[in-house]
Amino acid sequence: MDYDQPMIKNSLFHYYASRRALLLGVASISLMPLSAHAADPSIAHATSPRILGKADAPIRVIELFSMTCSHCASFHNNTFPDVKKRLIDTGMVRFEMQPFPLDQVALRAHALARALPQNKYFPMVSMLLKDIDRWARSPDPLAALLQIARIAGMSAAEFEAVMNNRPLLEAIVAMRQDANRTWQIEATPSFVINDKTILSGDLSYEEFASKINATDT
Repeated sequence: MDYDQPMIKNSLFHYYASRRALLLGVASISLMPLSAHAADPSIAHATSPRILGKADAPIRVIELFSMTCSHCASFHNNTFPDVKKRLIDTGMVRFEMQPFPLDQVALRAHALARALPQNKYFPMVSMLLKDIDRWARSPDPLAALLQIARIAGMSAAEFEAVMNNRPLLEAIVAMRQDANRTWQIEATPSFVINDKTILSGDLSYEEFASKINATDT
């Protein structure tokens, strides 16, 4: 999937968030209880690793993904449940997710997820990727993201603060740039295996397990 780095950087803060409410079909979404402090927009919090699995797992996987990438959504909806059950939960794989936003909407969805408490990050990512067509293809994706943020316990004021936090957005773009420089990432989803092997694409469980030399019982 192609991307345009200058487009993201140059237009990073030239947007106008609509105030009209967009009603999503969220009745089927059960995410997380409300909390008094649902967002932490600090750079340290936003850029800290988001990891599943044991620290001493023999296989370390870093996924570079974009919130608006249909291939990323397909991998997480169809393949990742088996990866978690058969490889992560068994102690074979340590799985880290890093943002690689391909567009403005993805950038702000990543900012939303990374501003939440760490224990809410993976449920939020799961929800966003499962319902990608509802919010990412919406006529007003920012209003759609606001509705999702409120389900996660984030107030409208907190959401607005995250969406307008220039250092936070720049930090996420910097994470993408670092990944591109370090591993020459060109597409999403991409997977870095033990800091050297690069895989890309919407892989099936069998393809993924085979390519990372993992076997499960």
